[in-house]
Amino acid sequence: MEADSTITTMLTPIPLPRAPEAAASLLSDALAGIADETGAVSRDAAVGAFRRHLARIQSYVQHAFEHEQITGLQAARLLGALIDGVVAALFEHTITKADLGSIENLSIAATGGYGRGVLAPFSDIDLLFLTAEDPAPETLRVVEYVLYFLWDLGLKVGHATRSIGDCLIEGSKDTTIRTALLDARFLTGDLALFGDFHRRFRAACKEAGAADYIAAKQAERGVRHRRYGDSPFVVEPNVKEGRGGLRDLQTLYWIARYVFDTQTMGELADLGGILTQQEARHGRRAWEFLWTVRFHLHYVAGRAEERLTFDLQPVVGARMGYTRHGRQDGVERFMRHYFLTAREIARLTRILEPAILRSALGPPALEAETDDALLADGFVLAEGQLLPIAGRDFDAEPIQMLRILQIARDRGLELHPLALRSFIQNERRAVSLRGDPKAAAIFMDLLCGKEPDRHRPGGHDPDGARWLGILNETGFFGRYLPDWARIVGQMQFDTYHIFTVDEHTIEAVRILNTLERGELAEVAPIASELVDHVQSRRSLYLATLLHDIAKGRGGDHSALGAEVALEVGPTLGLTDEETETVSWLVLHHLLMSATAFKRDIDDPKTILDLADTIQSPERLRLLLILTVADMRAVSSKVWNGWKATLLRELYSRVAEVLAGGLATTERDVRVARAKQAVGALLTDWSPDEIEQFSAHGYAGYWLSFDPETHARHARLIRDAEHRKSPLTVDTQPLPARAVTEVTVYCADYAGLFSKISGALAIAGASIVDARIHTMTNGMALDTFWIQDTAGGTFDAPHRLARLSVLIEQALSGRLRLATEIRRVSKIVLGRRMQAIHVPPRVVVDNRASNTHTVLEVNGRDRPGLLHDVTAAISDQGLQIASAHVTTYGVRAVDVFYVKDVFGLKIENERKLKQLRKALLRALNNSDDIASPVSVPPVRKLKRAAAG
Repeated sequence: MEADSTITTMLTPIPLPRAPEAAASLLSDALAGIADETGAVSRDAAVGAFRRHLARIQSYVQHAFEHEQITGLQAARLLGALIDGVVAALFEHTITKADLGSIENLSIAATGGYGRGVLAPFSDIDLLFLTAEDPAPETLRVVEYVLYFLWDLGLKVGHATRSIGDCLIEGSKDTTIRTALLDARFLTGDLALFGDFHRRFRAACKEAGAADYIAAKQAERGVRHRRYGDSPFVVEPNVKEGRGGLRDLQTLYWIARYVFDTQTMGELADLGGILTQQEARHGRRAWEFLWTVRFHLHYVAGRAEERLTFDLQPVVGARMGYTRHGRQDGVERFMRHYFLTAREIARLTRILEPAILRSALGPPALEAETDDALLADGFVLAEGQLLPIAGRDFDAEPIQMLRILQIARDRGLELHPLALRSFIQNERRAVSLRGDPKAAAIFMDLLCGKEPDRHRPGGHDPDGARWLGILNETGFFGRYLPDWARIVGQMQFDTYHIFTVDEHTIEAVRILNTLERGELAEVAPIASELVDHVQSRRSLYLATLLHDIAKGRGGDHSALGAEVALEVGPTLGLTDEETETVSWLVLHHLLMSATAFKRDIDDPKTILDLADTIQSPERLRLLLILTVADMRAVSSKVWNGWKATLLRELYSRVAEVLAGGLATTERDVRVARAKQAVGALLTDWSPDEIEQFSAHGYAGYWLSFDPETHARHARLIRDAEHRKSPLTVDTQPLPARAVTEVTVYCADYAGLFSKISGALAIAGASIVDARIHTMTNGMALDTFWIQDTAGGTFDAPHRLARLSVLIEQALSGRLRLATEIRRVSKIVLGRRMQAIHVPPRVVVDNRASNTHTVLEVNGRDRPGLLHDVTAAISDQGLQIASAHVTTYGVRAVDVFYVKDVFGLKIENERKLKQLRKALLRALNNSDDIASPVSVPPVRKLKRAAAG
């Protein structure tokens, strides 16, 4: 017990007075205690005293933040005030104890974030050494002493030494310097000098006017948003620099400070007409929340980390008290709170900025040439932009919020910032439009737009995503469509989706817009062609809008979303037939991608089952277009040439069946045609040689490849037999499909597929599909389609050469596969990816194929996963006929068509139980399990900082 008490005492921070002035006096007392008889303190002793005091400050603030329920903003202010004391004490020590002599006319001011009185744990401190005139040598020596002292303390210091005149000149030329000076706050030294600077600087700002400064800050913000993401809903947001982050709030603060010389949101609200008290409260709440997140980020990372990455999100969320509620994990609740806060800041920008501009520049000039039709609709042109007229504003006529967007689209006009401000302030009025047929008609018109005519340039192209973005950001959409409100800011904690559900959905509509404009003809030629021929255009757009509407509700979001669609369709004016089509599309929106990437599309039953579900050519067209829009909206990395090829092949085969074709039913006829086609290509072969090759392949082989590939295989096999080569490896880059085809011809034996896939993993290749064929002569002809880790073609000559060598070494036993795979895994797997939990899952399906048992294996993707899984399958005495490999971020979904040693399905329950157990063992490979991230025991913070 005594030892425990000692440890607790050692870990408890040394008490520090909460009042910064009292804390500074402790430092002064410490310096006095180490002074010699003459009162002098050596530099080394002083550095030691300051360093100990700084450590106590940092420890004290962290303890207060993590254990005493103060918010991040309170902690930032406390840390800033305590550092003020350090700087003041250092200046005092410098001019009185360091033998540098006394100086006059020097003032030290804080600038940047420190100037605003807030400081994050690992942030820089920015200092301005202010002089009346050009600094004298004595002054420069004092400045130099202070700076080197601070650097020796381990602080990161940004600094500038300028006279008042220099400040005014440089500030007039550079907006960044002017902003830093705007934040300037007196710390120590000559107070009268700083007061003189402040008066002259404010006068210079007033003389220069606000217009140029505001424009410069807006441009600066635009550049920053393009760099860190134009959306506030990026799933790994930058808390400081991203859209809806702290810097956006600071930009509002700078603009308001420049125009009104205000310091807080409350002061702005007190001015009247600029900001309401409620809006000011929203701003303060967002400011506090983001500062709390930032403090946790810094303490967890142990550095100035501003990006809320996947590995840090669950830790920060847990520290802030977010726990699982119902079906929603704590991290998802935390990130939704974050995204809603970011959206609130974006909305606040829309509200506050126009009001400040109008106050600084006067009311907008209404244009005399506004035509009668526009006036009759209730709008006027102000500075070339649309604005509702007095008496017909959004509060009085809520439907005007939809009409203004419709007119802006039809006339090619922009919305005035004051219109957007009014939009946000009246978003609650959208509730009154539910069930209004006129509002529904305008909404559907905005969503779908006019059908494009590519033969008549100059018309309005569909741009529904643009208007949906405005409706979503202003808050109108969630009020008008309650189901939409449930997905706003909802993240999916994986590395597959890069947007929240609402942003992904709007992006899918944007992709649909680009398909209709013909801009994706090269990457998605079939969908681009079909989109001109669909009969159910309104159903397609609404299905795209609703395809993920039930995400996060638990259960199958497709089935739940189909029910939502049945309710939403009629309220938006769709007919019963259109509504039924929308519901069907939402229910099956994952069907084509799941079939193309997880099933053997060369198996006739796969095609017939899909055709039986789809039933109509129109639905097939709609489903393909929706699939393309959905996939491309997930992220730029999801779509590639290989997936496009699989979808095109699947579409053409199902379309052939729906059109009455017999290609999938007359198996023997298709095999005979394949043999005839390859014979026609082998013009330099004798009939006997062609007959001999034709006898090598079983029916499944002939139905798996095109004639050109069959011909290539024929030459490869003849060459191998001529050379009596035990192993042949052929690589064929296919740029059009974004894959490289690897063909291995050798004697067949159990575990062959596993060894080859292990060698490919070590080579750095990612397998996307595979076909395994045993020929009638007992040889294996295994084909793998691979990509590099970035999803591109694995085609560098030196990499292909190394790949062939690794396959030979693996099959000869000279390569220690398990050891090499572990080594590669340590290099590839990072902590960010390990934070995503992927529960292992094995699904056995004996209905998907007439001839094979289909195994679907889900788990965390890693190098060698396919090797481990296929080794487990082989160890169970099963033969793999084909493998289909898909990854969704860090989730791998591998599907295998297998038979037992007698060529039959596996239907014995005891055998299936053993198989599931073996596969789960392979998925839970102990070398792959990341050590859990520890979450420090932090008490739940105040309501402002927790959910």
